Amino acid sequence: MRTDRAALLSMLAGAALIGTNAMMVRFAGTPPTVSAFWRMLFAGLMLVLLLRATGRWQKLPRNAWWWALVPATAFACDLWLWHRSILLIGPGLATLLGNAQVFFMALAGVLLYRERLGPRFLAGIVLAFVGLWLLLGSGWSALPPQFRWGVWLGLGTGVCYAIYNITLRRAQQHAREASRGPAPIEQVLAIASLGSAVLLGMMAAAEGASFAIPSWQSLAILLTLALFGHCLSWVLISRAMPHLSVALIGLLLLLQPIVAFLLDVWALDRATTPREWAGLAVSLAGIFLAGLKGRSRLPEQPT
Repeated sequence: MRTDRAALLSMLAGAALIGTNAMMVRFAGTPPTVSAFWRMLFAGLMLVLLLRATGRWQKLPRNAWWWALVPATAFACDLWLWHRSILLIGPGLATLLGNAQVFFMALAGVLLYRERLGPRFLAGIVLAFVGLWLLLGSGWSALPPQFRWGVWLGLGTGVCYAIYNITLRRAQQHAREASRGPAPIEQVLAIASLGSAVLLGMMAAAEGASFAIPSWQSLAILLTLALFGHCLSWVLISRAMPHLSVALIGLLLLLQPIVAFLLDVWALDRATTPREWAGLAVSLAGIFLAGLKGRSRLPEQPT
C-alpha cells in the first residue's frame, strides 16, 4: 500500500514537470527538431555524468542496449511531431492531444498484459476524455488548415508517446535481468535519450535546420528543459512504472496537459471560455476517480 502510494505521487510529480515542457519549447527560440535534439543530447549527457560520478554505470549486454533503442526511436518520433504541433496550435492544446496516449496505453494493458479495467477506471477514462473534448471545442470544418494539421500531429504524438511508455518499461525489465541487480533506470534513460538525440540530429540535418543556439536565454531554457523536463521527470516516472498498471500510468500522465493548459492561459494569455474551464474540471474529476483504486500491476522481475 505504501509503495503504491509513493509510486502514485512520484508519477504525478513527474507528469506535472513534463507539463511545463511545451511552454519551454515555445520560448526556446530554435526550430522544432533542433530544440528536441538539444533537449535529448543535454539530458543524455547529464544522466551519463550523474551515473559516472556516483559509480552506478553498469556494463550491459548488447541486447539490453538494443532494447533501450526501441523507446529512443519512439520518443524521437514523438518529439518531432509534438514540437511542430506546439508551434501550430499552442502548448496547451498540443499537450492535450498528445495525451490521447491513454487510449493506447489502456489497450496495450489489456492485450499485452491481460490487465482488467474495472468500472471505476473506465468511468475515469470517460470523464477524462469528455473533459478533453470540451477543451478542444467544436467546429472542425471552420478551423484553418494549419490548425487542423497541428491537431493531427498532436494525435500522432499520442501514438508515439504510448509506444515510448510501453517499450521504456520493457527496456527497464531487460536491463534489470541483464544486470542481475537493481534496475539501472537512469542508465536506460541515458541510452534512450542519446539514441533519440542521434535520430533527431539526423532529422534536423535532413531538414537543413541550423543547430545554433541563438542566445544565452535560449541555452538556459534548453538546459532547464533537459534537467527538469526530461531527466528528473522521467526518473520519477520510471521509478513508479513497475508499481502501477499500464492503464493507470496512461491516465495519470493526463496531468501533463492540464498543467500545460494552465500555463498556456497564464503565460500566453490564451483566451478561454466557460466550456473550456468545465472541460478542465471534468478531466481532473476523471483522473481523481480512476486514481482512487489502481488496478493490478506487472509482476516485479527478480533481482
